[in-house]
Amino acid sequence: MVGAFFQGFGIAAGLITAIGAQNAFVLSRAVRRNHHVAAAGLCMACDAVLVSLGVFGVGGLAASDPDVSRLVALGGAVFLFWYGLGAFRSMLRGGTLASEGEEETLWKTVCLTLAVTLLNPHVYLDTIVLLGGVSGRFPGEARYVFGCGAVLASVVWFTFLCLFGRILAPVFAKPGAWRVLDGLVWLTMWSISATLAAGAV
Repeated sequence: MVGAFFQGFGIAAGLITAIGAQNAFVLSRAVRRNHHVAAAGLCMACDAVLVSLGVFGVGGLAASDPDVSRLVALGGAVFLFWYGLGAFRSMLRGGTLASEGEEETLWKTVCLTLAVTLLNPHVYLDTIVLLGGVSGRFPGEARYVFGCGAVLASVVWFTFLCLFGRILAPVFAKPGAWRVLDGLVWLTMWSISATLAAGAV
């Protein structure tokens, strides 16, 4: 049981901590202190649901329809391109954490969090397909223990992003540092968007 838990935690941690659109989004919200707790909590909840679907055996079904996978990839590519364009414009304008123009409502943050999470097909491959498939190696209740370890890795990681962003807040009070962060978000979003589009064509 303990081995299943730590394997679930370790594999999920390796997948989640890779630089991606979701991480860049949560970190940018944490630096701004703009509903970052809601964004991180929603990411944790989405991961918990998707990992659970994988553990309960939905992974094989989700991977069996290439048409659905292609549509999700194209939708994600379009959304990430649009979001990256916003980060690019913000980089050119510059700004600080105190800039009221950058504040977003809770509802908009929730919608953007769901979009950046659920329109990225990699999250389904990582959680439902990969983690779900690996969990099948464990018999009985050990399979669910594996899933609990994977969910805990998500909780730990997004909690860390929240805390890390708040610690960096004084640094990003300077426009130059904020331009760097927006530039990193822009490059991350567009690189992932290009990858998704290329894989879907």
